[in-house]
Amino acid sequence: MDRLHKPGEDNRPAGEYVEVGPRGGAVPHPRSVTIDRGDRLPPTREKGRKWVRKG
Repeated sequence: MDRLHKPGEDNRPAGEYVEVGPRGGAVPHPRSVTIDRGDRLPPTREKGRKWVRKG
């Protein structure tokens, strides 16, 4: 599994990220975002959730 990233982290590789639980587990109706190089990861829908790079 890819490393978990906190909301607000910057300088992550460009690509698609999906919202996961605090330990990387699946969540209902996860948010999916695409960021460009140098963008910050946006806030998650609920406190404590994190981002993982898709693919």
